[in-house]
Amino acid sequence: MNEVRYSVDDAVATVVLDRPEAMNALRATTKVALLEALTSAARDDAVRAVLLTGAGRAFCAGQDLAEHAANLEAGRGLNDTVRAHYNPIVRTITEMDKPVVAAVNGVAAGAGAALSFACDLRIASEKARFAMAFSGVALAPDSGASWTLQRLVGPARAAELLLLGEPFGADRALELGIVSRVVPAEELDAAARALAVRLAQGPTSAYAAAKRALRFAASSSLADALALEADLQDACVKTDDHVGATRAFLDKERPVFRGR
Repeated sequence: MNEVRYSVDDAVATVVLDRPEAMNALRATTKVALLEALTSAARDDAVRAVLLTGAGRAFCAGQDLAEHAANLEAGRGLNDTVRAHYNPIVRTITEMDKPVVAAVNGVAAGAGAALSFACDLRIASEKARFAMAFSGVALAPDSGASWTLQRLVGPARAAELLLLGEPFGADRALELGIVSRVVPAEELDAAARALAVRLAQGPTSAYAAAKRALRFAASSSLADALALEADLQDACVKTDDHVGATRAFLDKERPVFRGR
């Protein structure tokens, strides 16, 4: 069974978690397939934006607890899944030189919610529901949730969400700043794809620079962040997209970005 669907169209790589019967819960084979799809998108020069979503009524319910219970019974514990699977997946999303959009179509719980937090932009269906489910099964947060969530909502709110683990809906996610837009369920696919296509038609190198600058500045001094910004501008100013956009501005024309 193909647990992750992957396709490329209009310079957008669409990655779909495809275990709807299990609410797209992440077992080992799913995680391997997801990392392979994201790595392909990151390495493919024809891809300039990525769209991540789930099939059926869930975005991703997090870790497959049936598989986890079997590992516990066999004495394997976590079976090293955090280091071997979750960490590489999150780093691939955050470190790829392309914007990643999460279309949260339904339940996003535990590691599933954290995957959406790792994306650069999130758009949610009105039926979306988030839950930081880790404490409910006596586990620590993983998949980068301790890092991404507090940068989205602030440390106090992040502590509340992680410690209490109370589910919240799309409107609350919008209020907290976790998602940038909430749309009717039947409009999610079109709205998310339109956003991804818009990004795919943009200045890819500039997006990569922005992602790198944000990651670096999150744990750096102002002086160091300023120094990196200067280095990134030195690189961006040499791109065809910047030179062409500057000429288009002076000519009062709309710039066309080629991603180089």
